[in-house]
Amino acid sequence: MIWNKNKECMSRDEMHHLQSKRLQKLVALVYRNVPFYREKMQAMDIDPADIQDIDDIVKLPFTTKQDLRDNYPCGLQAAAQSEIVRVHASSGTTGNPTIVGYTRRDIEIWAEGMARALTAYGVRRGDTFSVSYGYGLFTGGLGAHYGVERIGAAVVPASTGNTEKHLKLIKDLGVAGIACTPSYALYLAETMERLGIKKEDLNLRIGAFGAEPWTNKMREQIQERLGLKGYNLYGLSEICGPGVSYECEAQHGSHICEDHFYPEIINPETLEALPIGETGELVFTTLTKEGMPLLRYRTRDLCYLMDGVCECGRSSVRMGPVMGRSDDMLIIRGINVFPSQVESVILSMQEFEPQYMIVVDRKGNLDSMQVQVEVRKSAFSDDIGQMFELRKKLADKLKSVISIKADVKLMEPGSIERSQGKSKHVIDHRTLK
Repeated sequence: MIWNKNKECMSRDEMHHLQSKRLQKLVALVYRNVPFYREKMQAMDIDPADIQDIDDIVKLPFTTKQDLRDNYPCGLQAAAQSEIVRVHASSGTTGNPTIVGYTRRDIEIWAEGMARALTAYGVRRGDTFSVSYGYGLFTGGLGAHYGVERIGAAVVPASTGNTEKHLKLIKDLGVAGIACTPSYALYLAETMERLGIKKEDLNLRIGAFGAEPWTNKMREQIQERLGLKGYNLYGLSEICGPGVSYECEAQHGSHICEDHFYPEIINPETLEALPIGETGELVFTTLTKEGMPLLRYRTRDLCYLMDGVCECGRSSVRMGPVMGRSDDMLIIRGINVFPSQVESVILSMQEFEPQYMIVVDRKGNLDSMQVQVEVRKSAFSDDIGQMFELRKKLADKLKSVISIKADVKLMEPGSIERSQGKSKHVIDHRTLK
């Protein structure tokens, strides 16, 4: 099923025309109402009249998260305050948070994107669906919530925490689907196993997972342990939250709502546009947003784009899986290391739980990297020699993938702190000195 065939299956010529018209309107709006963009464009000798086609987008300035922080709290807002009906804020760890104001139409567009996603996953009117993203300033909870209601399904606003009660509701209400982070889905599976609840006892068939990177190995584990089919859901607070892109039943990339969010891939160092299929940094322009529209926002997510009509019938451009971030990449002894690389190795070995922590430090002038990982109960042993061999096996495999030696520390089952929200897998002590 497709929620909005008119837009999701639009021909490329029609989409190009629609995007061009909307970009012209957007540029005129921010030039008129946002001093930051007006000054940027004037400095580049660009006038709104210079933007006649979506291909002209390369003439426009980029926007970064630092720009949002520098214009805190509402310096990039384009709508009058009387038109703002919702405010969200990022959970940034440094500097000012990013404040995002939404008009009523922005909320409608957000709900539309989530309705497209949920329909692609197979959620239907009459289903009961649990939203287990955090509610509040974080965009996940309310974003998914409005989408469930838009398609006419019943929403259970479970949020995070009180997992045992949540499982009781999933079982007793016959919940068909759940939206949460992949790490919370694994925590849910662990809790089920601890309580003796079998996946056959539940009615779960759909999982909408996002807000953090996850791998196919993690997808396989979640699906096996919860008895559902897991789909990728992508969004970010600055653009609109969940519903920017979504997988369909074909699961060959995530369809972008490109009538609202225009995607580009750039080289993060040269800022030059990259062709379809080449990996680089994902950039979005919010073509229809009123509250805080953004020109060429650098997401820092690394992925690639795919075109062509999908076997599901949708014609929208798709994005591949996020393979890391250009700003959370670890540089250790001159080597670029992504946490996702470490995760892929751990998930490829049956002896380990998908629970790990990367601890980076600097001793003298030399960087060190420790990987703490939980050993499964079935593989844990009091035999020191056996544990030494397991530790060496993981260390050797990590080195073959990331090209540097990591100190592996084996942890007892359940010893690494679980996250019921967005998981944290890296502690970099070098930034604290």
